[in-house]
Amino acid sequence: MENASLVDEYGYVKDGKVFLKGYLNYEDRQIGEVKRTEQEALDYFKNRFIIAENKVSQLEKDIEEAQNKGSYLTKLVQLRKKLINFDALGDFPPLLDRLDAQEEILNGLITVNQLKNLEIKRALIAEAEAIVDSTDWRPTADALQEIKTKWIKTGPVDKAVDADIEAQFQALLDGFFTRRREFFNEQNKIIQERLDKYDELIRLAFRANRLGDLDAAFQEVRRLNNAWKQVGEVPIKKSGKLYKQFKKATTMFYAKYNDAKGIVIEKKIDPRIEAQMKMADEAEKLSKQSDIFAAAERAKVLLNSWKEIRVPFKMQDKVLNERFRAACDKIFELSYLGRVLARKYPAFELKSQAEQIRTKIREMEYLIKREKSDLQFALQDADGLDPNNDADKQVLNKINTQKRKIAMKETILKEFQKQLESVGY
Repeated sequence: MENASLVDEYGYVKDGKVFLKGYLNYEDRQIGEVKRTEQEALDYFKNRFIIAENKVSQLEKDIEEAQNKGSYLTKLVQLRKKLINFDALGDFPPLLDRLDAQEEILNGLITVNQLKNLEIKRALIAEAEAIVDSTDWRPTADALQEIKTKWIKTGPVDKAVDADIEAQFQALLDGFFTRRREFFNEQNKIIQERLDKYDELIRLAFRANRLGDLDAAFQEVRRLNNAWKQVGEVPIKKSGKLYKQFKKATTMFYAKYNDAKGIVIEKKIDPRIEAQMKMADEAEKLSKQSDIFAAAERAKVLLNSWKEIRVPFKMQDKVLNERFRAACDKIFELSYLGRVLARKYPAFELKSQAEQIRTKIREMEYLIKREKSDLQFALQDADGLDPNNDADKQVLNKINTQKRKIAMKETILKEFQKQLESVGY
């Protein structure tokens, strides 16, 4: 400060440069230069000190109002560094003292929060320990994932115990998921062995068709049938295809055997399938009935009866199922159209046949257009839906039902158009 041309309480001007007087353990420091006059330079940097004061005051206010006060510790440390290097003239030690006081408060709060977080994480570890030995894989995995989500959302703990508690929790998760992976690997191995066995039985069944000794081949096929029943379960999608191949081979052999032995086999229809066939026939007749409203009431009864028939999956006739569903869909669509016509056209029956058909066509075209618009809207929200999730599955089923109803309306529309052509325009 020797040879200074202008001296202030917190700084001075020397050789055209402005200096901040040293404080605490910090030495004098140049903070600027004289642009015009020395007094103006000092006044400028004294005014800048207000900025430093405001920043400290604002941080104190933010901390006081914040719920998560501990998150401000980093900001406080950064502000202290900025103050130490801030170019201004003023009394910096009181500002630094205020920051020290706030830091002490924050450190105390952080310590309390870390102890609370440690308590929460220990409780989560206990919760995980209670279920990690379960072999109910799906619900246990879901429960552990939920616990892990809570763990991630829980704040940090003291660094001295953080590594140990994280390792303890991760070991529980790793142990369960490793056991689950090993279990399913073993299950996959068993399933593959069964699939290989099924393939071998299919191969032997086809080979039996080529044996010259029919009686020996008959005994071989019986043995293969018994062996097939003993193999064990495999995924249903694969078991169905395999059984079709095996059934094809054995059916070929029995046809050949019966033909050689002169045996006539009357094909038996399961009573449940026979009942469904009668229902499908009745539903198709109802769809052509003139009193479509009475047909709809009867179709509701048939639907309930159909649901009461419990046909095993392997025995279900897909074509028959589709026939019945299509007939019922047609009845209900025609019934709905009938209600629309009755409401909108009280004198509908007085119209000529051609005009009645044209009216049906117009209304059906409108219904199709409206439902296609609704479907397009539903499809916009369908991206990313998981068919394995129950809630998503319901949405996807609803969309498939919409598509089926639109397809049936379009089929009915084509029938109306053909009717119009037959009666003339």
